[in-house]
Amino acid sequence: MAHSSSNPVAAAPAGPGGWQALLRLIRFPNLLIMALCLVLVQICLLHPGQAGAAAVLSGRFLLLAVAALSIAAAGYIINDYYDVKIDVINRPDRLVVGRVVNRRHAMLAHLVLSGIGVVVAGALSPVLGVVNLGSALLLWGYSARFKRLALVGNVSIGMLTSALVLLPELQLRTGKSIVWIYALAAFLLMVIREILKDVEDMRGDAQHDCHTLPIVWGVARTKWAVAFFLLNMVLLVAGATAQCFYQHQWALGGWLLVTVLGPLLLLGRYLVRADRRRDFAQLSAWCKWIMLAGVLSMLLVALD
Repeated sequence: MAHSSSNPVAAAPAGPGGWQALLRLIRFPNLLIMALCLVLVQICLLHPGQAGAAAVLSGRFLLLAVAALSIAAAGYIINDYYDVKIDVINRPDRLVVGRVVNRRHAMLAHLVLSGIGVVVAGALSPVLGVVNLGSALLLWGYSARFKRLALVGNVSIGMLTSALVLLPELQLRTGKSIVWIYALAAFLLMVIREILKDVEDMRGDAQHDCHTLPIVWGVARTKWAVAFFLLNMVLLVAGATAQCFYQHQWALGGWLLVTVLGPLLLLGRYLVRADRRRDFAQLSAWCKWIMLAGVLSMLLVALD
């Protein structure tokens, strides 16, 4: 006799399993971009020239990368652990925890990866240990509570992203201000993207008592909040671009102008017109490409 299931996970359509699902659980493409960011900060910003390759292959840097990526992977797992019911509505085709991976196993993987990240970083230096412990706790708090609060979750993810950029500098203490500029840009762009994703996910969030910015303020006022962070991002990039041209760093200035500043201005233009879920999903994806362009600009810093 047929009966309906009250389990939302069972009711969701099944997606690909196995390794594909596990890689999706830890957001493997995102981890690759994070690893690339760490490598480029080390080579291009902190060790420009021939010393860069040796710096990346050093044991201390490799351990730093392992620690950082372990914390990030643990963060993705715990986020999916807490978001099973919401993801059934917002992203049913990408659900992993509760279908492919047992919830208890997911929690165990989160704890093991977090432990690796904190212990390895702490062995490198007390400062790095504290930063990774703080990141792990913030990721737990974000997944369990902060992401459901207006702006708190968005700012939390922005802080975590900027911390990733700063890790190699915190390890080496070179005093180079350019790393902090990149960290600030990463913070602003990630906050913008996270707010846009909240608008995209309003339907599922509203059904599970979330109080994200678009639910509390409405979409129209949330767009003004995005515009505020976007304006600050534009001013930062415009100032950096102008400085590059003033110092005759033509390649870097041109790259920033064409691949970062131009798309940011277009993002602002399309933000004004955005009113459907699909529009905000496209703007969110656009932010990822802008972030990738920003990360790749580090290559030109080393050349100039």
